[in-house]
Amino acid sequence: QVQLVESGGGLVQPGGSLRLSCAASGSIFSIFAISIYAMEWYRQAPGKQRELVAALSRAGSTNYADSVKGRFTISRDNAKKTLYLQMNSLKPEDTAVYYCRLGHPADYWGQGTQVTVSS
Repeated sequence: QVQLVESGGGLVQPGGSLRLSCAASGSIFSIFAISIYAMEWYRQAPGKQRELVAALSRAGSTNYADSVKGRFTISRDNAKKTLYLQMNSLKPEDTAVYYCRLGHPADYWGQGTQVTVSS
């Protein structure tokens, strides 16, 4: 019913930047605009629990994990049905698989994209 496809991950040196994209598609969007859904980015590092990185509410407000505040920016292009995560000043501890989620009032996840920050 809903497909979320992340892209933009890869290997980057510390201090570098990446922009992740999450393209949404599915029959549900012929009925409901993507703007009615909250959307989030999560990440999961090896041996750690999945954690919320950034959230975009239905009203358009944003929220970030303390560890990424001032470095990451979440945004959405409603016409393209695409969620973005601009990541700047990347650190080795940002290394993880990043997932997007189509949230309230739904609950769908993408397959994830690997981000590796290493020199």
